[in-house]
Amino acid sequence: MTAAVTTALPGLTAGTWTIDPVHSSVTFSVRHLMVSKVRGEFTEFSGQVTVENDGSAAVAADIAVGSVTTKNKQRDEHLHSTDFFDAANHPTATFRSTGVRAEGGDVFVDGEFTLRGVTKPVTLSLEFNGVNPGMGQGEVAGFEATTVINRKDFGVNFDAPLENGGAVVGDKVTIILEIEAIKQ
Repeated sequence: MTAAVTTALPGLTAGTWTIDPVHSSVTFSVRHLMVSKVRGEFTEFSGQVTVENDGSAAVAADIAVGSVTTKNKQRDEHLHSTDFFDAANHPTATFRSTGVRAEGGDVFVDGEFTLRGVTKPVTLSLEFNGVNPGMGQGEVAGFEATTVINRKDFGVNFDAPLENGGAVVGDKVTIILEIEAIKQ
């Protein structure tokens, strides 16, 4: 899918920019026991930003949900289960952009996020960090994008109520993408 860029991203020239997984991260945080947050990361992901000559752009990304790590083996195994990601039946989460727009000085990427076979619209708040000539591998562009989703919208319905109210796991999940992409 391609959508017009409504604001200039200086230096982001036409072509395909491939995510460099060595210099990028896909992380999340979710409320735990109503008082703190658990943070996790996906170690396997890929994607591209395609910019056309007319400035229109499209983003496509895939995340291997089985690569999740929260630095706790037991919790990670639980996240693989049908209570959460159901990684055996739905190994990949995807994002496909439907538009890039500016509002005031902010840039947003609208798209469709699929998790557990459920597709819903999401909006990423985008910070474009610019372009660098790179270190011999070609031009490099940097982006940071964030969004908050409700896990239950995607069929992640695990609930473990607490005795005094609330739940072990919150419904809102913050997703943070720190992306370095190399022009191909």
